[in-house]
Amino acid sequence: MKERVKDLLAVVERFKGTPMLVIGDLIVDHYIWGKVDRISPEAPVVVVRSTEENKRLGGAGNVANNLIKLGASVSICGVVGDDNNGKSMVSMLNDEGIDTEGVLVDRSRQTTVKTRVIAHAQQVVRVDREDTNLPDAPLRDGIAKVLGSKLKDVKGVIVSDYAKGAISPELFEKVREGYAEGILGLAGVPVVVDPKAPNFSMYHPASVIKPNRAEAEAASGIPITNRDDAVLAGKKLLEEWGCELVLITLGEDGMVLVSQSGGETVAIDTVAREVYDVSGAGDTVSAVFALSLAAGATPVQAAELSNVAAGIVVAEVGTVAVTAEELISQLQQRGGK
Repeated sequence: MKERVKDLLAVVERFKGTPMLVIGDLIVDHYIWGKVDRISPEAPVVVVRSTEENKRLGGAGNVANNLIKLGASVSICGVVGDDNNGKSMVSMLNDEGIDTEGVLVDRSRQTTVKTRVIAHAQQVVRVDREDTNLPDAPLRDGIAKVLGSKLKDVKGVIVSDYAKGAISPELFEKVREGYAEGILGLAGVPVVVDPKAPNFSMYHPASVIKPNRAEAEAASGIPITNRDDAVLAGKKLLEEWGCELVLITLGEDGMVLVSQSGGETVAIDTVAREVYDVSGAGDTVSAVFALSLAAGATPVQAAELSNVAAGIVVAEVGTVAVTAEELISQLQQRGGK
């Protein structure tokens, strides 16, 4: 155990300054925090007395924020509306030191916003404001061009798909070109995709595709009630998606990593922590897994580090990013220092 933790700590030390690119749906996570002490006289619902309100980076922005907190150098590409929330998104990204040159403005759409009302550490309701249609062709081509222009400057790429329109066939045509040129792949610059229906047929090729349980069930058609089911689903998805690895996250059941190369299928136990909020945990897994690969980790090491990181963020309320210091601390506790 101590030797394995030592190797994982060495990977985290290599995170610093690793150049990464995130492409995906930019979402403003808007939080209204409050307290409940009565039921509304107008309807059988609670009345939340607001005590605080703030905005956080969500979607691809949360992936980028996780990367920056882990020490990486990060560029991001996506689409925002020409509105106050779009300006807030760009401002929050800039404040974190994330390169926003690839953030495009679509004057025909609103910036995606998820408003969550939280009372006594529990989510009461969520309200979404969004456009999910694909942007016009010039914007789709613009996103693809950002990928093409950055490929020789980065060590890893994350495609964060929330099905809000940023991920398009044009983007994956550019990914195919990168594979054909020998730039992309586990042996070069890995591409990690966080998938979302109805875009499952789009992700070809990719280095790693990381569905959660529900997404893996929907994409494979195989109900997943245990890890053996997850392995079967993973093997089927390897064939359908043509990727090199499938990483299925199973919540309290941990993760399953299935390899195209015929290597060992690996099941990873979850890190036992009290779960308060799972929002954003998938973003953390994508960020840590991709950054670990970019820093020279094996896929199994990347999965182990992602699993530890996910255990940290689910113990917090709201969308949060894990830091390198938090990850190191957890690893040291596991290894007995």
